[in-house]
Amino acid sequence: MKFETQTSEQSQAIIDRHKAVMFPAIAPYYGEHPIVVERAKDQYLWDIEGNRYLDFFGGVLTVSVGHANDEINERVMQQLQLAQHTSTLYINEIMVKVAEKVVQLAPGRLAKCYFTSSGTEANETAIMAARMYTGNDVIVALRHAYSGRTMTAMSVTAHNTWRLGNVTDPSIRHVRNPYVYRAPLNLSAEEVVELCVRDLEETLQTVTGGRIAAFMAEPIQGVGGFIVPPAEYFKRILPLVKEAGGVFIADEVQTGWGRTGHKWFGIEQWGVEPDMMTFAKGMANGFPIGATLATPEIAEAVQGLTFATFGGNPLTMTAALATIEYIEKYDLPKNAAERGAELRARLVQFQQEYDFIGDVRGMGLMQALEIVVPNTDKTPDAPRTAQLLNAARRQGLLIGKGGLYGNTVRIAPHLNVTQQDITAGCDMLHAALAELKGKS
Repeated sequence: MKFETQTSEQSQAIIDRHKAVMFPAIAPYYGEHPIVVERAKDQYLWDIEGNRYLDFFGGVLTVSVGHANDEINERVMQQLQLAQHTSTLYINEIMVKVAEKVVQLAPGRLAKCYFTSSGTEANETAIMAARMYTGNDVIVALRHAYSGRTMTAMSVTAHNTWRLGNVTDPSIRHVRNPYVYRAPLNLSAEEVVELCVRDLEETLQTVTGGRIAAFMAEPIQGVGGFIVPPAEYFKRILPLVKEAGGVFIADEVQTGWGRTGHKWFGIEQWGVEPDMMTFAKGMANGFPIGATLATPEIAEAVQGLTFATFGGNPLTMTAALATIEYIEKYDLPKNAAERGAELRARLVQFQQEYDFIGDVRGMGLMQALEIVVPNTDKTPDAPRTAQLLNAARRQGLLIGKGGLYGNTVRIAPHLNVTQQDITAGCDMLHAALAELKGKS
């Protein structure tokens, strides 16, 4: 089925109202013809014209177990009849249950939780805790990182597109990220790791005074374009962080809860233990949540009065616990690995067929295509990437984009995606790629 993407009068009226009252910086996908959503259920989303789309992006990896999942919603509705909101000034048992479950599943010595309502807040909390624990201010982060939209989070973000208002935290330092596809001089993965290690060493020696509060990194960079580090990267970097007095914050906002396959958390794929982890997005299947998890000594270093108005509220906590238990019940980390392997195999086939696919990368149900101008030295092709998203939409498939240059297609189906949906989605993507090839 192929859809027309011309905007109907009904949609246009809502789009015009949106423009009249919303910040212009809020820019929906698909240019002048954004999707106006009517409803969503399981793997599908419908616009108000009645077109049905297979959702392979899930609101930026947030709808982790399907839209309006019956098992999740039933438990949320039951909780709604009991208590909707308390804030952290009162204790509710469901919040304790979520914390207990998170601690049970977490690697290493991580044992204390702090709940908020977004990944930005989770990252802010982790940075605050690291500074209080170490007594140092400097945060070392990676280029191409994305950490959120507050002043500190945007300072940690190393993506000029997402750093609004020229806000800067003078204590943030950025080092080279392990972006193998765009490494200088076509370095190998091993050589890229060496380059990153040297860059961190030089940064510590020249612009930090030698002492830091934390090194903060996504196990796989999300907004950066699903950039996957080489196998030895974290094992080589973290000893330097420890020598400088810093702790390691793993930003699991996109990689957590089985997304990368087989493991519960992305950082487990690299065989290292973080001192803190942060979560949001898919942890509660679309309910607003943020969580910071730390070792006991780091948590205890946060002294003084603090609370989160919406952090740990009963409805979100119910959704989070139901989502985590659903992932556990159906062994979705395993499904992510198996379905992700099927998805990856098709994407590799597409790369062999279409010369504008420069790179295929990812892990589990977190896969990407980097689109480039053919017969060039990896020149990013953002216009063709936008065309591909539109072509996929016409085929009935929703995918995302990202990367510093806007030329990376991000594909992230829900964790309980079926083999049949992987096949259907890849067939739609193939048709979209063929449409683009016909225009070139």
